[in-house]
Amino acid sequence: MAWAMLVLAGVLEVGWAIGLKVSEGFSRLWPSVWTVLAMAASIALLGLALRTLPVGTAYAVWTGIGAVGTAAFGMLVLGEPATAARIGGVALIAAGIAVLKASG
Repeated sequence: MAWAMLVLAGVLEVGWAIGLKVSEGFSRLWPSVWTVLAMAASIALLGLALRTLPVGTAYAVWTGIGAVGTAAFGMLVLGEPATAARIGGVALIAAGIAVLKASG
């Protein structure tokens, strides 16, 4: 259950990272509300997952999910450059997450 909470927390991290862009610096009401709610829920779920998971592993997985998800969203939806170097970097982060999950 802790891993499921951690994955959901990571997905919500992607949501609030994208929300920061969409809210235009918290100048748009509803995107700003979504962003703050996603932030709070992400942190709360991370905290719950930390009851049983090692902090180093959980935090690295949480930020890794956020980084991979946000970079992928940017490339696939927002038209950000999808260069070989960027894709390779994202793949390395994903590989690191997999190793941490397998070892923790």
